[in-house]
Amino acid sequence: MVLSTTYMVRKALCLIAWSIALDVPATVATLTTDVGIHVIHSYPGATPPQSLLDLTAQGKVGGIIIFGENVNSNLPATIAKFQSAYLKSPGSSPSTPLLIMTDQEGGLVRRLPGGPYSSEKQIGQSANPTQAATTAGDQAASALKAQKNNANLAPVLEVFRKPGDFMDKDQRSYSNVASVAAACGAAFIKEQQALGILATAKHFPGLGSASATQNTDAAPVTLGLSLSEIRSVDEVPFQQAIAAEVKMVMPSWALYPALDPKYPSGLSSKWIQGELRGRLGYAGVTVSDAIEAGGLRAFGNDANRAVLASQAGMDLILAAGRNTTQGKAVGDALVKAVIDGTIDRGAFDAATQRILAIRNGLGA
Repeated sequence: MVLSTTYMVRKALCLIAWSIALDVPATVATLTTDVGIHVIHSYPGATPPQSLLDLTAQGKVGGIIIFGENVNSNLPATIAKFQSAYLKSPGSSPSTPLLIMTDQEGGLVRRLPGGPYSSEKQIGQSANPTQAATTAGDQAASALKAQKNNANLAPVLEVFRKPGDFMDKDQRSYSNVASVAAACGAAFIKEQQALGILATAKHFPGLGSASATQNTDAAPVTLGLSLSEIRSVDEVPFQQAIAAEVKMVMPSWALYPALDPKYPSGLSSKWIQGELRGRLGYAGVTVSDAIEAGGLRAFGNDANRAVLASQAGMDLILAAGRNTTQGKAVGDALVKAVIDGTIDRGAFDAATQRILAIRNGLGA
């Protein structure tokens, strides 16, 4: 998407006025709002704090992730408040609303009321898995629309290896057969996105070989698969998701020494730029898993991790700790890193355009 001249002029004028009012250089003001587009915030409980709404009005929030504790009968009204606050921010446009996302995978993992009622494993084992996955995509879209969400952090595209392993124990994997997982994932993506809800293929290049106790949310995980196995098994569903024009891909926080022995996938330019974008040809948005995950304990605090992820090619940073200062700290670190050249400005601007492209036309 190429943003309209009118949009860019309006943003420039708003930022000049804002920078004068706050006595901030216009270039810093512009960068601050551009960085805001990259950060997904979270909050505790059912009522967001005024401080988060204020940050949204300042252009420092790119979206909100919704958890179960945020959900009550007032959630649609709460999201409307966020979107109204966003429209007060410099250069905002009704055509590019905030990303409001959640995990509505199906089965046990559903943050919002409604479907998908079947788990991914139940879908993969059904008589017609592709049709069942299409139905799940429809149910997910309906659930998200009812709660004014516009992006789903689903489907999970792992190819599990053994019954009861990490991705199988909660039935989050369609199948231990790559072609089945690929067909189901693509069907879910196509149906959900056709109904106006963004889909996310996760967790690239795959956590299907993780044992029952290997959880990147809690601790570092290393998966010692050969590159040949990763490409012939784990990446197959992601290839089909890319063919289905999935709007977002979430890399995992696991370490895959076969390609990068130093950095987990989500912090690795070898995985994001080389494998995902280069070899597989993905041109959409990358979104991180929770930046506070225990799997990243060797990589500093959340702000440092966000800078490393952005350097590697991560477009959206998910500050999911439900700590309302977390997202601001991440944004501030990204601003500093772009200013001092730690993050390449050209690459960062290209990521900004990718994010705005998927936001363009979403219903607020």
